Amino acid sequence: MNLDDMAARLAELGHPTRLQILKHLMKAGYSGTPVGDIQAALDVPGSTLSHHLSRMMKVGLIRQERESRTLYCFSNYDAINEVINYLMDECCVNDERCG
Repeated sequence: MNLDDMAARLAELGHPTRLQILKHLMKAGYSGTPVGDIQAALDVPGSTLSHHLSRMMKVGLIRQERESRTLYCFSNYDAINEVINYLMDECCVNDERCG
């Protein structure tokens, strides 16, 4: 993953509402969560939630699937692990105490 793509993911996580959305989806695990449940849990207007979900999908942090009339959101664990690995990749390389 290139630096610009990683910076875009981190920028999206830098917004409090989007961070709350991701934490909510992480709690749901692989089952995902209906958009309506996210809206109710976070108490945000539908249009605001849609905006935040769209931004998170654009950088690959989440995905959506429709099942009948319900739209579900899911964490993209591969993308989230890429962010974590990027941040930890060179942890302590210049600190000889970390051996």
